[in-house]
Amino acid sequence: MNISREQIEEAHERIKPFIHRTPVLTSRTLNAISGAELFFKCENFQKIGAFKIRGAMNAVLSLPKDKLGSGIATHSSGNHAQAIAYSARHSGTKAFIVMPDNSPAVKVDAVRGYGAEITFCEPNQQARENTLQEIVSRTGAEFIHPYNDYRVMTGQATAAKELIEEIPGLDCLFAPVGGGGLLSGTLLSAHYFSPGTMVYAGEPEGAADAVLSIKSNKIETAPYVNTIADGLLTKLGDKTFPIIKQFVKDIYTISDEEIIASLRLVYERMKLIIEPSCAVPLAALLKHKEKFRQKKVGIIFSGGNVDLGKLAGWFT
Repeated sequence: MNISREQIEEAHERIKPFIHRTPVLTSRTLNAISGAELFFKCENFQKIGAFKIRGAMNAVLSLPKDKLGSGIATHSSGNHAQAIAYSARHSGTKAFIVMPDNSPAVKVDAVRGYGAEITFCEPNQQARENTLQEIVSRTGAEFIHPYNDYRVMTGQATAAKELIEEIPGLDCLFAPVGGGGLLSGTLLSAHYFSPGTMVYAGEPEGAADAVLSIKSNKIETAPYVNTIADGLLTKLGDKTFPIIKQFVKDIYTISDEEIIASLRLVYERMKLIIEPSCAVPLAALLKHKEKFRQKKVGIIFSGGNVDLGKLAGWFT
């Protein structure tokens, strides 16, 4: 295995001065609705508003100083972009970010606010990669992949590690899956620190590549891409897929309508601002709640960088 227990522990110590140890919240109402005892790891309260700072900061802090001189580059629809921009500013270097031209305005504004140079591209993976390669060739910047990077995956594992430390004896853990950085890290933390905990993932029907990849035993592309969960539009990487394939208990797909219903529950009952991608694991749990009745379940709330201007359209 490419990531050890010790590496996760070392990453946690490395990034602790630069992240929040986010709270774990509960809701009696959601417990009653689900029939389970739920514990929400609220990365929507994390610096930059999402778990992504963990992986980005670990990757940047792991770089030799001579690698930082030309800057750091990445492609991202938002949260990883913010995390790299923030980490680069902290490290005193430049950040070059490729963003799809349909990225949420709230995320674009935040990336700019951290001082990064943004280059927009067509909203597809090939355009992201081609544009990024041009920038890396021109600047010599160090590329830090949004998820398919062991340093990033190790940093993301620290969210579940904290949850397991605070709430021992979890029967299950739920995380969203897009590219698989958070899910693979969650799986490894459960494996090392709470081996009796089963890990499940939620995935939008409109970006359902992970569930297909598990079934076919190779990395697949989603048959169509259309979901409000903009943070989960990427497909698995060759580093995240083997870990997910080995350890995930199941991956549940959910519709945008189910995601919106979970968003509404969290907004109304917990009074928390979360983004659509963040609501995916809760939606997955509620869709299959009979399987988790009377279980002690942890849920990673991945982030809260929502475009508030879209709320009215979702909740009409």
